[in-house]
Amino acid sequence: MRVLVLQHVAFEGIGAMENWFEQHDASIDYVRFFEADATLPPAQDFDLIIAMGGPMSVNDEQGYPWLVAEKRFLREAIQQGETAVLGVCLGAQLIASALGARVYANPVAEIGWYPIHQQGTDEDCFIFPPQIEVLHWHGETFDLPEGARLLASSAACAHQAFQLGDRVIGLQCHPEMTASIIADLLDECGNELVPGEWVQDAATLSGVSEARYIKAHQLMQAILEYLLME
Repeated sequence: MRVLVLQHVAFEGIGAMENWFEQHDASIDYVRFFEADATLPPAQDFDLIIAMGGPMSVNDEQGYPWLVAEKRFLREAIQQGETAVLGVCLGAQLIASALGARVYANPVAEIGWYPIHQQGTDEDCFIFPPQIEVLHWHGETFDLPEGARLLASSAACAHQAFQLGDRVIGLQCHPEMTASIIADLLDECGNELVPGEWVQDAATLSGVSEARYIKAHQLMQAILEYLLME
């Protein structure tokens, strides 16, 4: 199994997904867009492409010119249909933008551990639990790409997860999140914790029980199994 990770900042890695890949003897390659020599390989060389998160907007192409190439890469990979594609937070927004959907400011920032709710129960889609608490850290949202099916929503953000065909899933939320990544996010992006209805403070963000991480990681593992093992 070969996996390609598109990483946008050093402090947002694949989190709990790494353990699952180790258990399945997967090899993981990285394109780190924050490094000067970042080069995109042929998409068809991989079983799964994962586009991760980041504090930038998909609309910031002037400030981050590699966004243009990344969107083209994701669009072509999805159109070819040979490789599964997973987008997490910014990654889901990149998939949406690459396929012509609009990405724009969410009515409110959503930062914290909040529940998402199942929206799709089609047998040919991944089915989320009726409700599960996961970590959120975003200020933007997206329209669903043409043909995509909504899988999950939250009270603060209608489009939390979508599926396109049987090989593409986008997640606005972060079921892969670990305590160490949250600590890094608080260091790097703590200024975003402006008090609001859907913004938790640092102590709440970092003080959740291990059981909550385990449930979120089980969801993440189920998504990977769906994309790679079906």
